[in-house]
Amino acid sequence: MNRTHSYINSSTHPHILITGGCGFIGVNLIDYLLKTSPEVEIRVLDNLSVGTREDLAEVCNFVEIDTSLLSPQHSALSPKKSSPVELIIGDIKDFQTCLKCSQGIDVVVHLAANTGVAPSVENPRSDMEANVIGTFNMLEASRQNKIQKFIFASSGAPLGEVNPPIHEEIAPKPVSPYGASKLAGEAYCSAYYRTFGLKTISLRFGNVYGPRSKHKSSVVAKFLKRALSGEPLEIYGDGNQTRDFIYIDDLIQAIILAVNPQSSASNTHCSVLSPSPWGEVFQIATYKETTVNEIAAKIKEIVESFLDQSVKIVHTSPRRGDVRRNYSDISKAKKILGYKPKYDLDKGLRATFEYFKNRYG
Repeated sequence: MNRTHSYINSSTHPHILITGGCGFIGVNLIDYLLKTSPEVEIRVLDNLSVGTREDLAEVCNFVEIDTSLLSPQHSALSPKKSSPVELIIGDIKDFQTCLKCSQGIDVVVHLAANTGVAPSVENPRSDMEANVIGTFNMLEASRQNKIQKFIFASSGAPLGEVNPPIHEEIAPKPVSPYGASKLAGEAYCSAYYRTFGLKTISLRFGNVYGPRSKHKSSVVAKFLKRALSGEPLEIYGDGNQTRDFIYIDDLIQAIILAVNPQSSASNTHCSVLSPSPWGEVFQIATYKETTVNEIAAKIKEIVESFLDQSVKIVHTSPRRGDVRRNYSDISKAKKILGYKPKYDLDKGLRATFEYFKNRYG
């Protein structure tokens, strides 16, 4: 990762809570923070349903603590501890856990969620409980603990089936329960800023891929794991459905910029020249439309070029709830947050392949 563009100001935001911090995005974010902002102290809340202690250990040493050890008198992370990272095993669906974990925190980066369309179709109640109740719990805990900023990981799914490029002014009409649950999270973020003054930003992530995505079921990770194990790349439907694929390093930059928006955009009051980012939604992607067939072909070419094995591509039935076309206009994020992606698809896929090859090859 290019470590030169953004960092967290540890003098103003020394304590960060990352929910879902043992997951793919969380561990990459923690790795970046520790290398660029060494004075920042991090608390991770994760139920270990996807990410693991071992995943977190890949990027840092950490201390696992119990929520019973957290109190208003002993809430902040101590610089005298052996590690600047605390891990708390707990669930965002439990409000008391959220309340205790938020004590002594300056910024919340809320990544924890049930992710993906297919799981939400299979169990819409579980999706709602994690993504709606869990997000509400974190927002309310942040309000009660007077946290400064709250960054919410959303998705393009709230918009549903619309003609791309998608952008923030399109009226949401979610197709899947997952899209509906993420839309509810965005709405609560808006309400908590406009009613209570909690500085929230909702980031609608594109299809994120990159190193450390071994637990993800998204298309790039799934294709690479299957290719390296000699299995065919399985495409749902005809493969002409499109997505906007964003490399993890670019996504991390967007999160950092949301925590510390560029000075021209960080004013509390909006103006024509420097609109406020607070309470707003931003598309975070690359502004490029790519079909699943194209992704499969690129991965097939990379694997066959570097390894002495052939890769087969097969097609199966379409999935319920999937939108046909999806890519994002990122103009608003560029203007207000100063966001600009650095990685093209070929460069990102090669870096991701190297990670998976070293792990599974």
